[in-house]
Amino acid sequence: MPQLDTSTWLITILSMILTLFIIFQLKVSKFNYPLNPELKTISMNKHVNPWETKWTKIYLPLSLPQQS
Repeated sequence: MPQLDTSTWLITILSMILTLFIIFQLKVSKFNYPLNPELKTISMNKHVNPWETKWTKIYLPLSLPQQS
């Protein structure tokens, strides 16, 4: 059974890493970044939930002052 030749593995792995790095750099360099980033105004919309405006007989006495 022949022995596995590992003498070229270092060159192969290093060249692969270098190639991936170059490809990544080329991809990133073609990306268009905004020149002057500005903050966006976020409008906070108040959503009315049905349980905020609707009271039932079970919940209403709990909000009243306690009676002795």
